Amino acid sequence: MINFNYESEFSLDNEEAVGTWISEVIVSENKKEGEINYIFCDDEYLHKINLEYLNHDNLTDIISFDYCVGNEINGDIFISVERVQDNANDFEVSFETELRRVMVHGVLHYCGFKDKGEEDESLMRSKEDEKLAMFHVEQ
Repeated sequence: MINFNYESEFSLDNEEAVGTWISEVIVSENKKEGEINYIFCDDEYLHKINLEYLNHDNLTDIISFDYCVGNEINGDIFISVERVQDNANDFEVSFETELRRVMVHGVLHYCGFKDKGEEDESLMRSKEDEKLAMFHVEQ
């Protein structure tokens, strides 16, 4: 089950479409969907989590806590909407595109993909692009 939680003024316009897409991403990696909680927040909220749980004193766009059991994907994914907006501006992409990239990034970590090191990072980017192409909204 994919759950969306909001600790800021932000909310997704298309929860059902996003949830379906994330479910399809999980299946496409031959994994089983467990419970994934997305928590959308601001920089301050995520910075506190970064300090408290990871002992990192910096801003970040995403922190994920992996509770996967075997092939079943479970976890909490915290996303700073402020960081996503700044990154979208920096990378000259839409907010929606950057948000989806960050959302799928967390799930790909749960699927076993890493991003420490040049080779792993390149594979992660390729997987993100592949999974972003799977997203569609019926008009």
